[in-house]
Amino acid sequence: MGILERRRIEAEILKPVYEEMAARLGEATAQEILGAAITKAALAAAKSFAATEPEGTSLKSFADLQPLWTKDDALRLEVKRQDETHFDYNVTRCRYAEMYREMGLGSIGHLLSCNRDAAFCTGYDPRIKMERTQTIMQGADHCDFRYRFEAKGE
Repeated sequence: MGILERRRIEAEILKPVYEEMAARLGEATAQEILGAAITKAALAAAKSFAATEPEGTSLKSFADLQPLWTKDDALRLEVKRQDETHFDYNVTRCRYAEMYREMGLGSIGHLLSCNRDAAFCTGYDPRIKMERTQTIMQGADHCDFRYRFEAKGE
């Protein structure tokens, strides 16, 4: 199963939970709780992926995981730069954003998907730093992912 389908199933489960939290606690608190929980899940998942790397983690091993997220045409990428210390690309189509909007979850799609990205880097290898200034989920025409690998001591 691809990650897009997995996220759809998760969202179906989380939607009524989120709606109930928002009704009882207010949207701001519900979003804070949901965001914190998903960040913890992303960290745990990343650590799990990292533990399976026989040669240890690197920016290359991190980039090699990308097909998991692009499977089923979930993301369309334009790679701008890829070497030992940089992995830069733009996402020009995001079916995750499309799916969350169709499910009526557009206002929290960034919590369900986008906010996982930086946490995943940290959990996978703290030497990988991510910068992103915009996302399709929040209305931009593309997402700009810029990953840097910082060797220890930098």
